Amino acid sequence: MMCSVVQVEWAKMGKIGRIFLGVNKTYRMQNFSTKQSYYHRTSDFPLKPVTLGQLAEIASYKYGDRPAIISCHQKKQVTFGEVLEEADRLAAGFANLGLQRGDKIGLWAPNLVEWYLAYVACARGGFVAVLMNPFYQPQEVEQMIKKVGIKSLICGDTFRKQNYYNILNEVCPEIAHCKPGKISSQKVPSLQHVVMITDDSKKGTFKYSDILDLADEDSIKMVKKNQNKINMDDPCNIQFTSGTTGNPKAPVQSHFNIVNCGYFCGMSVGLHKKHQKICMQNPFFHVFGTVVAISSSINHGSTIVLPSDGYDPEKNLTAIVEEECNVIFGTPTMYVDLVAVQKKRNEKNIKVEIALSGGALCPPALFRDMMDVIKVKKVMSVYGLTEITAAVFFSTENDSEYQELNTVGKLQEHVEVKVVDTDGHIVPYGVPGELHVRGFSTMLGYYKDKTKTNEMIDSNGWVHTGDQFILTEDGYGQVVGRLKDVIIKGGENIYPKEIEEHLLTHPDILIAYVVGLPHERLGEEVCACIKTRDGIQLTVEEIRQYCRDKIFNFGIPSVVEIMDSFPTTVSGKVQKHKIVENLVRNKLQK
Repeated sequence: MMCSVVQVEWAKMGKIGRIFLGVNKTYRMQNFSTKQSYYHRTSDFPLKPVTLGQLAEIASYKYGDRPAIISCHQKKQVTFGEVLEEADRLAAGFANLGLQRGDKIGLWAPNLVEWYLAYVACARGGFVAVLMNPFYQPQEVEQMIKKVGIKSLICGDTFRKQNYYNILNEVCPEIAHCKPGKISSQKVPSLQHVVMITDDSKKGTFKYSDILDLADEDSIKMVKKNQNKINMDDPCNIQFTSGTTGNPKAPVQSHFNIVNCGYFCGMSVGLHKKHQKICMQNPFFHVFGTVVAISSSINHGSTIVLPSDGYDPEKNLTAIVEEECNVIFGTPTMYVDLVAVQKKRNEKNIKVEIALSGGALCPPALFRDMMDVIKVKKVMSVYGLTEITAAVFFSTENDSEYQELNTVGKLQEHVEVKVVDTDGHIVPYGVPGELHVRGFSTMLGYYKDKTKTNEMIDSNGWVHTGDQFILTEDGYGQVVGRLKDVIIKGGENIYPKEIEEHLLTHPDILIAYVVGLPHERLGEEVCACIKTRDGIQLTVEEIRQYCRDKIFNFGIPSVVEIMDSFPTTVSGKVQKHKIVENLVRNKLQK
């Protein structure tokens, strides 16, 4: 096929040149190419028309005596058969409290066996699980209860510095004067029951075991009988966005979303081939936990291993060795820490075959460290959003080294994507633009927020991800960066991802994030925030010299900050807006 002059010049420019040119200046070229960035991946495997509760029942028949979850810190192990039995008892107990299908149950606790069981129980009872960050403080707990109308709240006892009952007393002062199940609060009027995962009785609350004891034979039979009355398109859970760019929203995901995303995630990782034991570094409340971990493991009979109730790299490595985990789930930050711990301990009995990285972009240098230091046989990536139920692009077992290190994998089955310019026109393959997604994984919408839902999902069903993306003809994707991360310096668009990737090739840089800081003349200036090996200090001039001839002059950082840690969400996503806020605040205080 003949190429136009414009296409030839575009190709000569190179990737970094294309990025720094600014996407607004490249979009017009889409008219010169017949190969546009649209891809629809079909599948030989049909979608499953079942609910999460029905899936748990299927798993109990197929994998009954196999451990579904092992909690190292609790010294507990529960089989798939026991999961179904206890989940049905719990669902029956809630039904006897008066909860009906569609009622909201908040899960506000760290990684515990009881969290897992309660999540499955919500699906079995037709209740909607509302997944809450275990670090939420009183104001956030109150906001979430009121936002979606939580009727029952299942919470932990203590976790790190959290005392859940003390926080509840701030949110609902009446609790200490109410009988269990009879809460009446002015601040959170929807809340009727609080269930605490503890052996100690606390005023106004039920113990977890109390709910199990409320179930009887008839109510358990009713739970089983009602499975066919729960629709696969019914809401299954409400999963708040993690708030990396501001206030969290409340995406609602259906049973159909969660079951099928978990199925194909598990297929991509190879969970269907044999019994796998997964070291779970992520929190359950995040979409990585509920879909990529819980749903995929129930689909394929894999065992989830919980090293601790919260993130702890030392305990993660111990669990990997002692439980002989052959799969690890985590974010890039978690793998940086795991590599550091393994360098110190030099454990010999590591049998990890696959390490899956998601929740943030994983640099190529870290991939190599995971293989060289942790001795992982294969490193895989997953890309997705809460609004599209966790995963849209996923590494495959046949990926080349280039695809492993430079892409977020191949498009998920039964999904279509396109990359568009600011006018909504599809750009050619290889040209950056905003990624739009359409398919079975699309959320039902933001809870009672049509305005935000319509901003996210257009009238044709396309989800606007807000991510700058490059799509290849064979369905692989590469993230350029977030639209909101674009630095505008003197009117020029600068995309941090390319600078970050180059900085990570420096032998002394472990982590790199690039942000825009306010500048009186230019509007914004480029700031590189880096973590170095063994506390090595790098100057601005050293960084600038390393970037010369590799990055456009306008994109070379003018500010360098050496940092020991970065502000993150509990799920491990770095919050760039907080990095900027902290740096600006520190500058003003000087």
